[in-house]
Amino acid sequence: MTIFINNDEKEVEKHVGIESFSTSDIQGIGGEYKTSYKDFIVKEITKDGKTLEMREDSESPPFLEDSKDKYTSFNIIKINKDTFEAIREISKHLGIPSSAIQYAGLKDKCSISVQSASIKGNYIHKLKTIKLSDIYLRNITPSDKSIKLGSNFGNNFTIMIRNIAPENKIEERISEIIKKINSRGFPNYYGLQRFGSLRPNSHKIGEYLLEQNYIEAYHELVTAIYSTESSKAQMVRKKLAETGDLKSALDDFPQALGYERKMIQSLIEKPDDFKMAIETLPPGLMTLLISSFQSWIFNKMLSKRNNKGISLFEPVVGDRIVILDDEIGNMSKVTYLYGGLYDEFLDEAINLNRAAIIAPLIGYNTNLEEYPLMKDIFQEVISQEGIKIDFLNNEVLKKFDFKGSYRAITVKPVGVKISEFSDDDLNEKKKKLKIEFSLVRGSYATMLLRELIK
Repeated sequence: MTIFINNDEKEVEKHVGIESFSTSDIQGIGGEYKTSYKDFIVKEITKDGKTLEMREDSESPPFLEDSKDKYTSFNIIKINKDTFEAIREISKHLGIPSSAIQYAGLKDKCSISVQSASIKGNYIHKLKTIKLSDIYLRNITPSDKSIKLGSNFGNNFTIMIRNIAPENKIEERISEIIKKINSRGFPNYYGLQRFGSLRPNSHKIGEYLLEQNYIEAYHELVTAIYSTESSKAQMVRKKLAETGDLKSALDDFPQALGYERKMIQSLIEKPDDFKMAIETLPPGLMTLLISSFQSWIFNKMLSKRNNKGISLFEPVVGDRIVILDDEIGNMSKVTYLYGGLYDEFLDEAINLNRAAIIAPLIGYNTNLEEYPLMKDIFQEVISQEGIKIDFLNNEVLKKFDFKGSYRAITVKPVGVKISEFSDDDLNEKKKKLKIEFSLVRGSYATMLLRELIK
């Protein structure tokens, strides 16, 4: 059982390795976000720099199979639904597996968002006939290319922070925080969405999967209790953990806990075959769980580096530096080791936002010798956390093709704009702040918001 004293974001953030601020010397403004899905708008930015718009819809040209048309591409506008849920509903209507629909990235559930997707083959007519609650399809068109995970340029955000106390000089503090974020960026942590806001344990499940410890993976998925979850969910999990009565649990567990129900059903049919129960999870979810563990290690390394007094924003000897393709922060494949002949050039590139310090996302092909500084920090993290996984020879990492990669340890937003600071219509005598900005793909808007709110 994991109990958070206040059940607030700060506690949960620390649980998943998020501890540092870029603007720790400036008092936060307080407030809250995602009061309503209407207060969190996400628009995908394509590789050619175009921001997808909610109301944009073009006429569909015919699908010409004798030309280069191989895919049907389209935009998904979803309201208060996560990407997985939207994809499942669309695929069910089309009568195809959800894995047949490809998308560039996951978008927040509590939001209004627009993102690109594609399906191999001609689905123009079928997609036009779809009528789903809070899901709208636009710009349905034939294409010679598919949308792939990570193929977007980034995301544009318009977010409302509410319930802000109207303290003295608060607008001045807002300006100071924004100015500092614009000049140096903020820690490029993986946000809570990566780990589960209500049950922040996807990294633990991922660790058990890599250990091929299917019993612990099952219990973490099904019976582990988190105080941030609803009391109803806690109750049914606790009852199953205490009684072991799977048939009763199948009646107790709500339909919303679909993955848990599938695993319970599998164990009823094949008692004690926890491996088979885990394999009822879709491959996409398995990949996400393993990725969460990889992300957690990255978060822990960033916090460990900061806690040791090593700057996240200025390179030191032993850092690995990547050259950026553009000002928004997309990375090239060109990297250098800091502490040699190119340091002056690398310092200038970082100041111009054309280079960034990186840390490894550990996989079976990761060569830690390329990251002398972060190698030591990584080894401290896994030693302190008692992790005994052999990353280089791990069969599960290879099965799911986690070769390893790298990620900038800080990120700078683009086009930050305060478009409104006024009385909050939902909270008497409080203020609301509307902020707009863009981020490179893979970076989290919530990590910028925490700099403001604290």
